[in-house]
Amino acid sequence: MLPIAAGLGYATSVIHIYGLGPYIQPVSAEFGWSRTQMTSGLTLSTLVQAVASIPIGMVLDRMGPRVFGIFGVLLTAAAFALMGTATGDAAQWYMLWTLMALATLPVQATVWTSAVATRFEASRGLAFAVTLCGASIAAALFPYLGTRLIAALGWRQAFVVQAGLWILFTYPLIFLFFRGARDRQRGRPKAEREAQAVLSGAGFLEGLRSSIYLRLLTASLLFTFTIIALVVHFVPILTSNGLSGLQAAGIASLIGIFSIFGRLGTGVLLDHFRASLVGASVFLLPVAGCAVLIATGGSAAGSVAAAALIGLTLGAEVDVIVYLTTKHFGLKSFGALYGGLLAALSIGTATGPLGASHIFDAYGSYGPFLWITIAFMVASSLALASLPRPVFDATP
Repeated sequence: MLPIAAGLGYATSVIHIYGLGPYIQPVSAEFGWSRTQMTSGLTLSTLVQAVASIPIGMVLDRMGPRVFGIFGVLLTAAAFALMGTATGDAAQWYMLWTLMALATLPVQATVWTSAVATRFEASRGLAFAVTLCGASIAAALFPYLGTRLIAALGWRQAFVVQAGLWILFTYPLIFLFFRGARDRQRGRPKAEREAQAVLSGAGFLEGLRSSIYLRLLTASLLFTFTIIALVVHFVPILTSNGLSGLQAAGIASLIGIFSIFGRLGTGVLLDHFRASLVGASVFLLPVAGCAVLIATGGSAAGSVAAAALIGLTLGAEVDVIVYLTTKHFGLKSFGALYGGLLAALSIGTATGPLGASHIFDAYGSYGPFLWITIAFMVASSLALASLPRPVFDATP
């Protein structure tokens, strides 16, 4: 049950990212904001997370993740609900996003993956995949749920109801089943805890000096800059091509559905084949997805195909990076080292949606951004393909 509970926690941690798309148009229209201004709060939130990723990872390496997770999901849901109190004042909008940034610090991906990494060995790839399917669930459910709630209640109440429904469903499972290896050691004799706490792998500074780590950083940054922007803006991309809002939301939900298959399939492949080549291959799928969007324009069939291709890769990105981190650097400093990679992932998440918004505002089209996505995804794939075979055994 741990990967399932961790997956629900991970889904909660991205509610403000994957759930934002349906709110972009109505909030922008009511306040007369550009899409750049509307999504700039997301940039603020994820940059704060990037700064805090390594310190939080270091604390996780010592304390364990449970206390972070069980309190963080409540804070995150509350902060998302507060977004419905926006007044149109820019300062207040940024204050709401600052609260969102602080609330999501205890639920970043390191929290959920560290628990799984310390309790799974032989099937670690599949366990990661189940955990990270939380983002797939978020990508599939949140855009459609948000669109429905906005249509029925208006965007203000939709923020509150969406947060409340989600926490009501997920929190009992997270509270009951989310525990990492270090959390399970609490209450045992001190000598036994210390003996079990020794994990193999590279030290934090040793990992930072590695060229492998630099390549993982590069792949993480380029990937999230493009793929998260595609997910956040997918509904606006389709509506700008002539599809209705509800039709676009329905097609966008396919990204989440296909990402579930992508995550689970990638998890199985990671446990049986060379992980760097698996990652390099699946990172090329959005290239085909963007090419389809460019070639077919407002075609519903083309949009569905693009959603499927983007979803399959969205189901692989963090799985691949987390798995490669454990295989190349072990678990000794996993929290801190993955925290650094999460910082790159967060910077990409922060700047990608904002960059896409700026391009749309400047050109009145998402076309240039789709071409940038193609270039960045190819570069990200090459960075992974160049990795050598793992050096450290990641078993505890």
